[in-house]
Amino acid sequence: MPFVELETSLPAERLPPGLALELCAATADILGKPAERVNVTVRSGLPMVLAGSAEPCAQLVVSSIGVVGSAEQNQRHSARFFDVLTAKLGLGPERIVIRFYPLEPWQIGKNRTVMTFL
Repeated sequence: MPFVELETSLPAERLPPGLALELCAATADILGKPAERVNVTVRSGLPMVLAGSAEPCAQLVVSSIGVVGSAEQNQRHSARFFDVLTAKLGLGPERIVIRFYPLEPWQIGKNRTVMTFL
């Protein structure tokens, strides 16, 4: 059950229509998870500073069970997420940062229990 949170200083009107759905589909493909399990949040127009600069930027947080736990996995994921984000947001790769967080099944609640028991 991946969680993807995109935060950007770009105003909402500069984001492509349907960005959340496109990011959901891209995440499913990149992480090899069903789109029905992917959760996406997009926050725009945020005051942000990246590398000491307030120029337009974005950060992506990717959390998931089992697929973001190693440097090798995240290196592959990072390249693919950067391809999507640079194309969709019109930002250079130096204006984007990605953070990966591995999750355990007991850390995600769903249907009145946790993923461990589903």
